[in-house]
Amino acid sequence: MVHQLIRKASGRTVRMNISVLNLKNYLQSSSRLARASLLVVFFLFSFLFITNVAHAQNRAAMQKRLQAAKQKQKQWTPPPIRLPEAVIEKPKKPVISVKEIDREPAARKSVADAADAIDTILKSEWSAAGITQSEALTDEQFVRRTYLELGGRIPRLDEAKVFLDKSGKQKRIDLIDDLLTSPDYVSHFYNFWADILRLKERPDVQRLVFEPYMDWVKQSIANNTPYNTWVFTMLTADGKLWDNPAVGYQLRDRGMALPYIDNTVRVFLGTQIGCAQCHDHPFDKWTQKQFYELAALTSGTRDRDFSGKGGGGMSSMMGMGMQAQAGNAKKLAKELNEARKERKVSANTLQFLRLNTTSVNFKPTPLKLPHDYQYDNGAPNQKVDAAVLWGTIPEQYKDADGRTQFAAWLTASDNRQFARAIANRLWKKMFGVGVVEPVDDFQDGNIPASESLLEHLTDEMLRLDFDLREFIRIIASTEAWQSRAVIHEPTAAEPYLFTGPALKRMTAEQLWDSTLTLVANNEWAFQRPSAEEVKKVAAVDLGTTQFDEFVTIWKKYNEELGRGGYTKKIRSVAGYKDQILVRSSELPLQTLPLSHFLSQFGVGDRDSIQSSSEGATVPQVLTMFNGWTTHTMLERGSVIYDNVAKQKTSKGAVDTIFLSILARRPTVTELGLSRREIETSAQSPAAGCGNLIWALLNTREFMFIQ
Repeated sequence: MVHQLIRKASGRTVRMNISVLNLKNYLQSSSRLARASLLVVFFLFSFLFITNVAHAQNRAAMQKRLQAAKQKQKQWTPPPIRLPEAVIEKPKKPVISVKEIDREPAARKSVADAADAIDTILKSEWSAAGITQSEALTDEQFVRRTYLELGGRIPRLDEAKVFLDKSGKQKRIDLIDDLLTSPDYVSHFYNFWADILRLKERPDVQRLVFEPYMDWVKQSIANNTPYNTWVFTMLTADGKLWDNPAVGYQLRDRGMALPYIDNTVRVFLGTQIGCAQCHDHPFDKWTQKQFYELAALTSGTRDRDFSGKGGGGMSSMMGMGMQAQAGNAKKLAKELNEARKERKVSANTLQFLRLNTTSVNFKPTPLKLPHDYQYDNGAPNQKVDAAVLWGTIPEQYKDADGRTQFAAWLTASDNRQFARAIANRLWKKMFGVGVVEPVDDFQDGNIPASESLLEHLTDEMLRLDFDLREFIRIIASTEAWQSRAVIHEPTAAEPYLFTGPALKRMTAEQLWDSTLTLVANNEWAFQRPSAEEVKKVAAVDLGTTQFDEFVTIWKKYNEELGRGGYTKKIRSVAGYKDQILVRSSELPLQTLPLSHFLSQFGVGDRDSIQSSSEGATVPQVLTMFNGWTTHTMLERGSVIYDNVAKQKTSKGAVDTIFLSILARRPTVTELGLSRREIETSAQSPAAGCGNLIWALLNTREFMFIQ
């Protein structure tokens, strides 16, 4: 091509010389005006000629550069695989066993009818307000939103292709059901509940090992345990963490009887009564006396720790018929204290003994009003009679202990606020805005956006017998949820009437898990230990174990579950540079640095209820621009690297990148720009693909759920 351009340019030069000779003869015999006109024509012709030649030279130079780039591309060799083998290989067996969902026609019709009923209420609200529903989602938008909201991540390349290549409305129903029975659903909704229940590995300075409790919550989601059942179980559980993991809920506020009541009512009844702990509520109807009357029901919940200095509390242990264990635990505590003073063992051995002697039980204990009580309806230090905030204790529990009565009242089917609060929480989870906001501040002055919708959702929760998964299934099947996202202004005077879900950024966990989807074939290379696995390395027979054996067991425990050993074990399986490439639900959040991706994007600290944030910060931008994400994706062995490398054309590479990251194919304009970037890369096709991946990851389209 370059040679042809040169020959064409030479031919034009010969013709130009002939024209110049003829022009000179003509100018000698023509008038001055004619000569001037021809002179203009001559210079114009000369300019066009020179421009044409320069253009030909530029094209030739471009061809040379393209050939040089292609030659360099041919010489390029792929880098070695550096990602962990456990992350690259696909899992050989199901990572979590999830209870199947009823897919029979009758069950699906019931879901469709329930979804239609919600849509009917919303359409009535829209008509009255003079507003219209948002546009329906395209298949590309639907598959991405559904994976993110039900599975906590974007769809993989093959998952997006399979869905988009199918036809018919049935495919949307199938996808919802598939995701609700997947490990992704369990992981994602575990994160949802972890932020509410403040789940963390070591909530009490190495004293408690919460993995059994965390695994129990996860298994409750996988088994689709009715919500009222697992809440009742948490509120009434007895024993040690590895024998009855549900005791973790009561241990989370160990030694704090009043904050325990405050947090429990806030989480499960959506009501804030905390102010009434110290005085009558200034903005609601709750009095300080009512707070203490409710707390009196659970007064006596104890977490026995029998190993204090010199074996404090052993008399209580003996009172429970555990004389042999109490005596040996006292002896161990004394020996460990002496060894610690001589620096033969660390203080952590005593923490380990406390772990083995800590358990939950209930012994009713009178509760008194505070010493500075100021109201006329009671006196300082007066004994309080237990009472519920509203309604009555279910008849079958009238003779039960106070803690059981409290749990029975709170979870009773005729306690509509229990059903109302969880229905509102899940509605916000799916739509981004609750019918009542904030979701944990139900009070007389906090008017719902739609009273009819809220009560209908409450009725549905009761009809479903607190089947949370079925409730989510219904919401995901509504026309309203399958509509395009709407920009919602929380400060707007008018209530939001759910013409579509509110536009929102992915949570920190969704961003992490979506990024991991582009990197790892197996994001489950590590999973938290179960209660049985913890018991195997942590449980000590306090009746027979002697000092040396105890220290040996502690060392083994420290290697497996100690702060340093635990993280080291995870990194040995799924560590890559500074990252641990496993699902966010499996990461040891407490040991991660503040600079970690999850922390930067607002993961909750799990110290306060729902402390996560989706606000924007400068470090987030820097992380996306130059963090681990794109660097890891461009490692050979990563999912997106291998998928792009299989493509034989630049168009195939571009389609693969767009489908992998945005779950859609590129527009004509995007395709042209992207192919040019790949084909003209001075380094290699991989570098051009890397630039495209980087660009798409930094779009709002990737980070937001439309």
